Amino acid sequence: MAEPGAARDPGVAERLADDEYCAAALIEAVDGLRTRFPDASASIAFTRTQKIAGAVVAAVVLACAIVWPTPTAATLVSAMTAVYILALADRLLIFRRGLTSGPVVIDDDLARSLPDDALPAYTVLIPAYDEPEVVGELIANMRALEYPRDKVQILLLLEADDTVTIEAARGLDDDESVTVVLVPPAEPRTKPKACNYGLAFATGDIVTIYDAEDEPDPLQLRRVAAAFAAADSDVVCIQGKLSFHNATDNLLTKWFTADYGIWFGFLLPGIMASRSPIPLGGTSNHFRRSLLDEIGAWDPHNVTEDADLGVRIAARGYRTEVLDSVTLEEANVDGINWIRQRSRWYKGYMQTWLVHMRHPLRLWRTLGPVGVYRFTLLLAGTPVIACVNMAFWLILLTWVTGEPRPIAALFPGPFYYLALISLILGNGAAVYMNIIAIREDDRSELLGSALLVPAYWVMMSIAAIKGMWQLLVSPSYWEKTAHGLAAPKKSGTGDEADVS
Repeated sequence: MAEPGAARDPGVAERLADDEYCAAALIEAVDGLRTRFPDASASIAFTRTQKIAGAVVAAVVLACAIVWPTPTAATLVSAMTAVYILALADRLLIFRRGLTSGPVVIDDDLARSLPDDALPAYTVLIPAYDEPEVVGELIANMRALEYPRDKVQILLLLEADDTVTIEAARGLDDDESVTVVLVPPAEPRTKPKACNYGLAFATGDIVTIYDAEDEPDPLQLRRVAAAFAAADSDVVCIQGKLSFHNATDNLLTKWFTADYGIWFGFLLPGIMASRSPIPLGGTSNHFRRSLLDEIGAWDPHNVTEDADLGVRIAARGYRTEVLDSVTLEEANVDGINWIRQRSRWYKGYMQTWLVHMRHPLRLWRTLGPVGVYRFTLLLAGTPVIACVNMAFWLILLTWVTGEPRPIAALFPGPFYYLALISLILGNGAAVYMNIIAIREDDRSELLGSALLVPAYWVMMSIAAIKGMWQLLVSPSYWEKTAHGLAAPKKSGTGDEADVS
């Protein structure tokens, strides 16, 4: 079903008007992955084996804690200290590789040199829900893309009962560049379900996703086409970099911008260089359409469907490259809204790890030992460490204020020194990476916020604890991030990132 716009491609218009086709597309959007590849779906959060294993581990730990409370606590603290050290060493290694290798660069001249008739057909999927305020900007940003109009299909995916955004989209009636597709109401109400539904009407050889408020580099589609043309045949996805147009709105947006700068500018290129699985971002990832058909597209039950898809790509023996082309988004200016978003990410990371660890031996064979190790540290280690941080900070606070003997007993022998290394070098390295990323990106206005970043980690810990609780009680619940909260954009403020 489609309203209010009309598809320029008659074939798409016919499919949108065909109730039977739309019904089949909805079934495929919701059930396609779990029907074709049931073990790859997060529709079941925990398998029976995982539930039994989790219950056994919890029972053993609880029993040991009752009988031997101090040795059990010391063992848990020692184990987590070792995980901290491993994660720190791996993060520094990845960051160093990212500094030396960097993302793929396609300059403006090369991007524009591709003749129009050699460019592949493109489909841009734009899922939106309850975002009427961004529809106008969406049209302007899509019109700014330097790509032949007859070769790019733009599908705005709206929930059929999202009346406020549908009303805002009625102004698209006279704009032939965007087709509005109404997604029939069905559970789960998630972004990946909407993208799966939109894929049924996609005509492009390359498919990408933008969020409704995104402002992509105008040459991004051409850069991707050039990157695919130059890449090996096993490269099936290209991830663009993300940054924010409101980086300096407040302290939170500065932290968030530096966070993204490290992740997309250095850590993802470092992971790319190591050929480990790349957890994709939620937008500006560009796929060969054949790949999406082959592996089942997005998991509508996974709340970080992008990270999951990145792992499935690697598990099939394919690769993702990171492209030096920036899409500007709106950074969260509100702490509560930020925690809602970040808790969903943490929950989704753990969801993804649980799904892919259903067959650990098979994963070991496809990713290799280094790939599995890094996959575990990134997808499971990130939320677990963020949760445990809170406990370690409370231990540190108790130690500093009173140095009680029970706290000293938690760090036996060499683990005391490993914990000290983690405390001093780990925190120092995190601040150092922030400062280096800010320097390399020429974002000196963020320097002061980097020195206060430990307060940002406290917010991360709160979000992780919330996300892990939701994993137990509502694993597929999609916490919507509110947009349109930032101050109006201003030209010439220095907040705009270089999109070349």
